[in-house]
Amino acid sequence: MKTLKGPSLHLAQFSRDEPPFNTLESIADWAAELGFKGLQVPAWDARLFDLELAAQSMGYCQEISGRLAARGLQISELSTHLLGQLVAVHPAYDPLCDAFAPTALAGQPAARTDWAIAQMKLAARASRNLGLDDMGTFSGALAWPYLFPFPQRPKGLVEAAFEELARRWRPILDSCDEQGVNLCFEIHPAEDLHDGTSFERFHALVDEHARCRMLFDPSHFVLQQLDYLAFLDLYHPLIRMFHVKDAEFNPTGRQGLYGGYSDWAERAGRFRSLGDGQVDFKAIFSKLAQYDYAGWATLEWECCLKDQAVGAREGVEFINRHIIQVTGQVFDDFAGAPLDAGQIQRLLGLGTQVRA
Repeated sequence: MKTLKGPSLHLAQFSRDEPPFNTLESIADWAAELGFKGLQVPAWDARLFDLELAAQSMGYCQEISGRLAARGLQISELSTHLLGQLVAVHPAYDPLCDAFAPTALAGQPAARTDWAIAQMKLAARASRNLGLDDMGTFSGALAWPYLFPFPQRPKGLVEAAFEELARRWRPILDSCDEQGVNLCFEIHPAEDLHDGTSFERFHALVDEHARCRMLFDPSHFVLQQLDYLAFLDLYHPLIRMFHVKDAEFNPTGRQGLYGGYSDWAERAGRFRSLGDGQVDFKAIFSKLAQYDYAGWATLEWECCLKDQAVGAREGVEFINRHIIQVTGQVFDDFAGAPLDAGQIQRLLGLGTQVRA
């Protein structure tokens, strides 16, 4: 068994245009002081990271790694979620998703998709230059508006959506394979890969590509009432990344899974800071230890109630408390009795003649 790494911090919810959150060095100082050991860096955030330069320059990547190492930190993975979202966008979301791409591409969905695919390939090269084995992403969504089958979905609609999704992602997966990097799709509502069944459909269409892997975040399973512990039993060989994020689901007579278009604080299902929700993290960390998960435990802070600085500070202690330092011995070894092959045969009664 392996002891997983952590705690790491997903920077996407923290970076902004004010110190200490506006440069990688200053946010690293802040994170290191809190006790984080890794940073999951959003590849699209130019305030923190130059993706194109990282894909081209080993020197740039070594410089970044050195600066973080001097602070007791390392990059755990690159996050490419917003780039992955743009690989497949349903037209209903075009105006909203244009905000994730260069302004020159606004209103040009085909060009935006081509740009996103190129960015994903750059991220694979950058990951390799940084010495990383995994990067996280979203799948994007073509079929999501048709999640609920009313009006009745036309026959073949879902199949066509997933075939196109696989067609767009296959060259990115091949590029990841060339770089030796696993592409970990976060199983997430509003993405076409939002549960085990949808991932299996996609996985089959990309011929179970060796680089097609998962990012596990139990908070999204709480919100869609999916058994996250059973999910680990089913898919642990495919899970290479882990977001440690809490959530709660408290249905009422007025709302449930869909939330009635309420804001986050009023929804039946909402994200919470670590320890404030309903996720059974003791069981999750136990299963990850059991299944030899050797990646990072990365705090992703999303809470509609608690201050983010408090959530980050508490999250370090929470993750450290839950990481299982795996044992190197069997607890009852003291009572063992070494036997040779002949003695084992006799214990089983196999060394005696049996007559009919």
